[in-house]
Amino acid sequence: MNDIKDYVILNNDVKMPLLGFGTYNADDSNKLNNAIKKGIEIGYRHIDTASFYGNEEVIGSAIKESEISRKEIFLVDKVWNSEHGYEKTLKSFQESIKKLKTDYLDLYLIHWPQSLNKETWKALEKLYKEGYIRAIGVSNFTINHLQQLMENAEIIPAVNQIEFHPRLVQNDLMEFCEKYNIQMEAWSPLMRGLVFQIPFLKKLSRKYDKTISQIVLRWDLQMGVTTIPKSTTLSRIKENMDIFNFKISEEDMKNIEKLNDGFRMGMNPDEVFKCPEIIQR
Repeated sequence: MNDIKDYVILNNDVKMPLLGFGTYNADDSNKLNNAIKKGIEIGYRHIDTASFYGNEEVIGSAIKESEISRKEIFLVDKVWNSEHGYEKTLKSFQESIKKLKTDYLDLYLIHWPQSLNKETWKALEKLYKEGYIRAIGVSNFTINHLQQLMENAEIIPAVNQIEFHPRLVQNDLMEFCEKYNIQMEAWSPLMRGLVFQIPFLKKLSRKYDKTISQIVLRWDLQMGVTTIPKSTTLSRIKENMDIFNFKISEEDMKNIEKLNDGFRMGMNPDEVFKCPEIIQR
């Protein structure tokens, strides 16, 4: 983990950059367009969006306007809850790639677990087999959701993108994903700014001469979790990528993990869609 070009190899041998560029809640289209182009210019190659975000067209335009080949960008999108079901998912995918001005995605995720998970996953498997998607995965899936999905799946998810930060570590889920070689990825890694209020992280910031953002993002990577911080401010975009020239000690890693108290910024996936527990074989 020495460079922004570093990557993880997914369970289907596709390479995914460790550090991504998040775009959730980026409402100013011009600002987002400029931020993405600047991010690409300084080295970002992993861009994350979702149909729910309403910014696919802006992202597609920014990538087109950049001087980087589409093949060098790892582009991630997600199918929204109202788009679940086999046919609806296929239709949603076509709408998304049209807006993104591309003919394929590098990673396509089920955004949240729903009652039609299995049908939606079959659609993703079809698109993957036909070469429209390089890797398929899920987002906000608990162990129960993953087990239920994998009961009938032909393809194991390559990625599970979840809320992950020092106050929500989810060790059991990490162990499950590691067992099945499912890469975990962190959304809201900086807790929408709340990490800046944690005294211990302020202490580490002084110790390592790094910002709290850099401490937390580096912690993600050393935990084996890829991460997608969001910012449209150039100084923050640069700051977030300056995490490859230091290492957090093992003791400090464990102490950051002790901040875990189950606090969530977003919805609890089990409250979005509760499925019965499946006894592991």
